[in-house]
Amino acid sequence: MKDPETVPQLGELVRIVKGRDKDQYACIIEVLDSRFVRIADGDKRKVDRAKKKNIQHIERTDFVSPEIKNSIVETGRVTNAKLRFAISSYMNENLLKEGE
Repeated sequence: MKDPETVPQLGELVRIVKGRDKDQYACIIEVLDSRFVRIADGDKRKVDRAKKKNIQHIERTDFVSPEIKNSIVETGRVTNAKLRFAISSYMNENLLKEGE
């Protein structure tokens, strides 16, 4: 886990711990301020309808997707397919190894 005092990064994968989407994974696509971010998963929560989320309601992972971060920095946007790919890659590599 990361220190809660640090600022979230673009492309960082998070697990939602509060709200309707509890226990699902998403990616930070915009940092609004020190308290709120916008997240999307590319499937149920698309980029054009990203969810504004309080950072106290998400659990940050140590994984930052370079594809998503570079896409947002270079073009200012990211595709839903890239989000789905990054989340599924993270799930396959990390969570399946842990036995979940």
